[in-house]
Amino acid sequence: MTPLPRSVLSLPLAALLALASGCAHLQGAFTWVDELPSEAAPEEVGGYVIAHGDVLSVRVWNEEGMSARPRVREDGQISLPFLNDVKAVGLTPAVLAQQLQARLKQFISNPVVAVALEERQPVSVSVLGQVTEPGAYTLEPGRGVLHALAQAKGLTQFASEDRIFVLRKGFQGGRIRFRYDKLTRAEGRSATFRLQSGDVVVVE
Repeated sequence: MTPLPRSVLSLPLAALLALASGCAHLQGAFTWVDELPSEAAPEEVGGYVIAHGDVLSVRVWNEEGMSARPRVREDGQISLPFLNDVKAVGLTPAVLAQQLQARLKQFISNPVVAVALEERQPVSVSVLGQVTEPGAYTLEPGRGVLHALAQAKGLTQFASEDRIFVLRKGFQGGRIRFRYDKLTRAEGRSATFRLQSGDVVVVE
């Protein structure tokens, strides 16, 4: 939860936005957070979603040789005995356990697999625009937009409180828009929206 090096903060605003968003149309299109499709926030409806850098505990009942404690690699996969590389990013631990059980049936009968999250990767975000201390910050996993704004020491007197945006790489609905009053009152989807590494919070 400390600012990243000044070399990051010295990047031009436009360059940092382009780096984080990965698309050029974000300045116009936006989607209110309350209008997000459910698939845009899987953690809200299906439990924690495994992310890059997470450390997992994979236990196969009565099969210690098949159990492991892998870290999710940058390619989204983990390495497991017998199965080698297995995709984990984007799945809940319960879904991953079901998939592993199905694949292990070729080696043992009636496998029972338990997958648990042992260590969550910190979330790295940028906070730009009309905030007191723009910059790049590391947040605890599960934090939302209000926590990022607090790390940046809040809004300036020139901020538009209904023009707070999150830029998320790969999201097709443009920028995700928030109102400050709903954030502070924890209303609607603003209360459950969770930031992801690479997100950029922009206050206009």
